[in-house]
Amino acid sequence: MRTRLLPCVLAVLIWVCSARCCFSPATATWGRALLTAQQTAILSGQLAKQRANMRRANPEWDFMARTFTVLALVDQQLTPGRSSKLRGALALDKLIDSTLAEANAGGDQHFMLDYLADGSFRDPNAHSLFIDGEIALMLAARSFVPEADARYDAELERRIARIVAQLEASPVLSGESYPDECWTFCNTLALAAIRLYDVAKSKDHSALLASWVRVARARLIDPTTGMLVSSFHYDGRHLDGPEGSTLWVAAHNLLLVDAAFAREQYALAKRELARSFVGFGWAREWPSAGRRTHEDIDSGPVIPGFELSPSSSGLAVVAAGAFQDREYSLALARSLDFAGFPVQSRAELHFAAGNQLADAVLAYGFTTHQLWQRVGAPEGGVR
Repeated sequence: MRTRLLPCVLAVLIWVCSARCCFSPATATWGRALLTAQQTAILSGQLAKQRANMRRANPEWDFMARTFTVLALVDQQLTPGRSSKLRGALALDKLIDSTLAEANAGGDQHFMLDYLADGSFRDPNAHSLFIDGEIALMLAARSFVPEADARYDAELERRIARIVAQLEASPVLSGESYPDECWTFCNTLALAAIRLYDVAKSKDHSALLASWVRVARARLIDPTTGMLVSSFHYDGRHLDGPEGSTLWVAAHNLLLVDAAFAREQYALAKRELARSFVGFGWAREWPSAGRRTHEDIDSGPVIPGFELSPSSSGLAVVAAGAFQDREYSLALARSLDFAGFPVQSRAELHFAAGNQLADAVLAYGFTTHQLWQRVGAPEGGVR
């Protein structure tokens, strides 16, 4: 049996090593092609139709896809020499306008899961930080677009004020996304929105941002791995441990708040979650120590054996790009090219194995991250 198995194993290894040479995608080209497809869908009105099916699975995905698309469109506007800037600016404002219209008409629940109604926020004045944070991030990011007008300034001020009030009222300086449920994903994203707002509008919330990092180090770190937990109660008691689908984005967000803390969390995520084999990369959803034993709608399916999480792997693209980790970024791209079923026509691209959220995440992940580089944060946090 062993003698028959050995040639098969060798054949597979030879094929995989050869495939590595074939799968060497140009990630910048991918980012442009993914974003071109998004722009076409937004301006033609097709994006709303495409998202109808996704909303039935999870309305949060529709909302998050908008956020990552806005970030990608802003990056396009900030990248020197990038073509189609007028088209991108039109798509950016159309997407923001539709998001605000739906959020204001339907309330927080329009983009949220039904269990929002199962309880009451611990903070009686709270609105979902998930909604306020991502809308504030979209609006604050748009403020950096050259020649951007001020028509969203009042809405941005309103959302930032609500976020700051919610953070300051919390025992651990963190807001609730759902009743008595705080997400590290949402809270770090809200911090990034505050930092962008401060830089764009000459405001100063540096004391709040620095305090959040101090509290997080003391209260929101998993004792086994040293990584940020993914969710916790309003009083700071941990709900879920570290998850890749949270931690990659949290590290990316924290680059605007405390560069040293962000790099620390990214290094831990690389150690605990990043995996590769002959040049193909992927990411686990959970660390080997204290691994979660169940999947949920955010973590998605996990491929056993390799412990490959498509959700964590996709969001790892965002972190690898932001931290300029070219080796890991290319390894992840090779796996996408091999198993994501890219479908390209002319200058447009989408991945048949994913959905609109996946394409939006990758469109942003494969940008040059101009906004994050421009704003940044000093070592040891903002002052």
